[in-house]
Amino acid sequence: MNPADPRLIRLIALFKLLKAVLLIAVGLGALKLLHADVTSVLEECIAKLGLGPGSRYAGRFILEAASLTPNKIKDLELGSFIYAALFLTEGIGLWLVKRWAEWFTVIITSSLVPVEVYEIYRHPTAIRVLLLLINVVVVGFLLYRIRGERSGATLIDTPPSRIAGVK
Repeated sequence: MNPADPRLIRLIALFKLLKAVLLIAVGLGALKLLHADVTSVLEECIAKLGLGPGSRYAGRFILEAASLTPNKIKDLELGSFIYAALFLTEGIGLWLVKRWAEWFTVIITSSLVPVEVYEIYRHPTAIRVLLLLINVVVVGFLLYRIRGERSGATLIDTPPSRIAGVK
């Protein structure tokens, strides 16, 4: 597939929009927990999902959530909505194939890479590594696309040696 093809940009847009939807769900969940007994609400949700509260992950999740203070829940809610707004901005702009959205995505995504690396260092999981790799590929692709279009030539017309920086 050609990097100038808008389908690749729209695929990145869908990824950003998916992250926004997930963060909105987290924010709404935090809002629901704010004035409730956290443990009771989570046990009810786990039961509705058909998971046993005694399972390893569900039990650990309930224990972690029980230690949340109202201030931590408010911070989680606010942070989720702020990041969701950023991802919505990126996703909508990329879906419309706007140049500013490509730059915005490069800046925001690359600024979060050190945080992702730190989180992987603290608690390595396959999902965190996968998300880091996806974000690095997205930034690299967008920089490649921006650089190709800034040089005045389309990526289709640019010889591979020029793209690679060989003179």
